[in-house]
Amino acid sequence: MDTQRQFDRQLEELKKKLLRMAALAEVMIDKAIAELVERNERVAEKVPEYEQEVNRLQIEIDEAALALLATQQPVARDLRFIMAATKINAELERIADLVINITECVHVLAGQPPLKPLVDIPRMAELARKMVRDSLEAFVREDTLLAEAVIMTDDQVDALKDQVLRELLTYMIADPQTIERALALVLISRHLERIGDHATNIGEDVIYMAQGQDVRHPKTPRPTEP
Repeated sequence: MDTQRQFDRQLEELKKKLLRMAALAEVMIDKAIAELVERNERVAEKVPEYEQEVNRLQIEIDEAALALLATQQPVARDLRFIMAATKINAELERIADLVINITECVHVLAGQPPLKPLVDIPRMAELARKMVRDSLEAFVREDTLLAEAVIMTDDQVDALKDQVLRELLTYMIADPQTIERALALVLISRHLERIGDHATNIGEDVIYMAQGQDVRHPKTPRPTEP
């Protein structure tokens, strides 16, 4: 196998491992929210195992990327691909950590009566999970339009988080006995909002990889000298 073919194969292996991480993150989100809605702790019992696999993949990807940088000395597009892969790797690991945080909040709620019908939080979870999936699909396809759509979806997640907070504040003000349950739901919404932020970061990384354009900060004029 010639050097270029081996290099391409190694890049493809990085993609596969990142897709595996993203798939695990999606399953973790689904199971954590299913446990919340169904009030059945067995639904999410494998979530910690999935998180451990995500951690293992993170280490493998970092090591593989470092080896590629050291041995292949990639330039231009290939270098941006490897840089994006390492950043996406970190984002996915953090998403898995946030799902673990969600399950801890769900466990707080498990033995208590429901505070309210759950509508906005499952909708947030659905959007956040789709953002994770679409951001990785954008990465694999180098699809900047899909990456931009992911970034735009973040506003919807933020709006739902604000709506959840406003509604739960009314419960806490009206009845102090609801505070523990309301705070757990607020934290779940906050963790979902952060998952959306990490998916947005992946979308931004995809745009940088494909176009060499950093969209994290709009161009601003240089400050004038005092």
